[in-house]
Amino acid sequence: MPNSQPIAFINARLIDPESRFDGLGSLVVSEGVICDVSRRATFANLSSDVRVIDCNGAMLAPGLIDLRVKTGEPGAEPKETLKSASRAAAAGGVTSIVVQPDTDPAVDDPAMVDFILRRARDIELVHVYPAGAATRECKGDRMTEIGLMSEAGAVYFTDGDHSIVNSKVFRRILSYARAYDALVSHRPADPWLSAGACATEGEFAARLGLPSAPAIAERIMLERDLAIAEVTGGRLLVDQITTADALTCLERATAKGVRVSATASINHLSFNEIDTGDYRTFYHLDPPLRPESDRQALIDAVSSGLVPIIVSAHTPLPAEDKRLPFSESLPGAMGLETLLPSLLSLHHDGRVPLIDLIRAVTLAPAELLGLQTGRLSAGAPADLVLCDVDAPLIVDADRLISKSKNSPFDGRRLQGQVLMTLVDGKIVHQVSG
Repeated sequence: MPNSQPIAFINARLIDPESRFDGLGSLVVSEGVICDVSRRATFANLSSDVRVIDCNGAMLAPGLIDLRVKTGEPGAEPKETLKSASRAAAAGGVTSIVVQPDTDPAVDDPAMVDFILRRARDIELVHVYPAGAATRECKGDRMTEIGLMSEAGAVYFTDGDHSIVNSKVFRRILSYARAYDALVSHRPADPWLSAGACATEGEFAARLGLPSAPAIAERIMLERDLAIAEVTGGRLLVDQITTADALTCLERATAKGVRVSATASINHLSFNEIDTGDYRTFYHLDPPLRPESDRQALIDAVSSGLVPIIVSAHTPLPAEDKRLPFSESLPGAMGLETLLPSLLSLHHDGRVPLIDLIRAVTLAPAELLGLQTGRLSAGAPADLVLCDVDAPLIVDADRLISKSKNSPFDGRRLQGQVLMTLVDGKIVHQVSG
């Protein structure tokens, strides 16, 4: 429920990706929405019933929207529940999350979509949107009832970490989804080339003795996906693009007018294959970490807008799944609480302007899903994050809220402290003192 008392944020550094404004300003929240925005330090003649928060120059931006979050609920609640993921999101300034359908049971029918939505309403923390499975049980052979799940509230359709190998099935999914203007997300990875791999093929993986897959496995599947998207006219979201060759394919398809967008994970923007050098399993990811040249190409693609959306790829895993030999551990890393400060590293390093980084986790995903959030304008939902972008931070995985602690950022020095998070005008996280 929205706060009954209006809140005025003054002396803030407003970051509005819609108007591309980055500067001093103030903002008033009332009844769950932004009711006034000023490009001045404060408001004159504020009513006495308004709570005033002096931001002291801290960044006030739309709350982050994370399009790719895995939880263990239903079926594997010890990894993560919807409630613990929501609490972690709030602590990280993330006000909307899209949870993946490859759970047990899978979110592959309208009843399961409704289950996720009802659980989120009961928790009352952040907005939780379910992604629906594209195929039954995410097995890649039988298409789900995309139309019914879309009506029930599924925001896009995917098999999560599972590639849909059957091209006939994938074409049927994109064709059917087009009738509902539904978005289909797919991980581009040739399963025969990448089966059993935990690293990218090359000299470094060979020296470590790790099972590896050639980077071309991503490009091969992406070329197929783009061709089917072109012939069907369906809306395709490339899930976690990672290689320079794949980016070239994406650029060519975009120029041809294919209805395609793409995401990059903060992990692949922050780390490269060298980080796996001590066999630390927190760096065992899917897709695997790439060479530095691919990481740099990915950063350039984010900066240019070719890849418009950044995700945390939050994949919580307990210690028993990570305290194993590298190739035997499960891939994945948690990331909800570290998304914003790790994102800000690209700003502090001068690689991507702050306004563009914020857009990639706010307005861009909001526009893709048709949400009204992601902007600082009168009438928009009051989903906000207040952050000191320069505050030093040493990540301590043991102190993170998520039930699992598999953070590749553990021990890393970052900058960016989330001070407050609001959802529909309600304060859901606040740093004490």
